[in-house]
Order: sequence, then structure tokens, then C-alpha cells
Amino acid sequence: MKGLPFARRLGFALHGLRHALRHERSLRSHLLATAAVLMLLLATRPAAIWWALLLLAVGLVLVAELLNSALEGLLDHLHPARHPAVGAVKDVAAGAVLVASFVALAVGLAFLCSLW
Repeated sequence: MKGLPFARRLGFALHGLRHALRHERSLRSHLLATAAVLMLLLATRPAAIWWALLLLAVGLVLVAELLNSALEGLLDHLHPARHPAVGAVKDVAAGAVLVASFVALAVGLAFLCSLW
């Protein structure tokens, strides 16, 4: 894939995002939460630092979810049968999404506390 034009590489990335949106319910749930965060930011018009912190936290969750989905898809393809090691890797990836979600929740709670 090296040496391909940027537009072609961008097309691959957009195709991956479309695939994930179609097939990953968790990603769609996280995107709904993202929309809620954006609406809250637009409604409260906080300082720029809060925009940055909340968008970074939301981005962290979305990136973790995309990587988790990619890893699960690859593992399911390479080893379709149940295997304890594959299950453990999937669980760790899901744990990463959970940690990212807790970080985002903590940032969101800090933001809400700053409003009072």
C-alpha cells in the first residue's frame, strides 16, 4: 500500500468507517453519545479547554471501539473456532474500550461539575 496517492488511501479509511458503521452496533451507540456531547457543548458554550478535553475523550472512545472492532474481525477470520487465547485477546480489547469510556465519563462529570 505504500506509495499510493493520498486520495486512494483516504478512500480505504472511509470504506473502513462505513463498514464499521454498518456492522458495529457499539460504534453506533458511541456515536449517539458523541452527538449528545456535541449538543451539550453547543448548548453550554464552555471555554475552549472543555471543548478540547471532551472531544479528545470522545475521540479516545471512538478510536478504541474501532480498534476493538478491527481486532475482533481479524481474529474471527483467522481463528473462527472458540479458543481461550483468542477470547482473552478480545476481552482485553473490549477492556480498552471500557477504560476509554470511563475516562470520557470522568471528563464529562468534571465538565458538568464545572457548570455549577
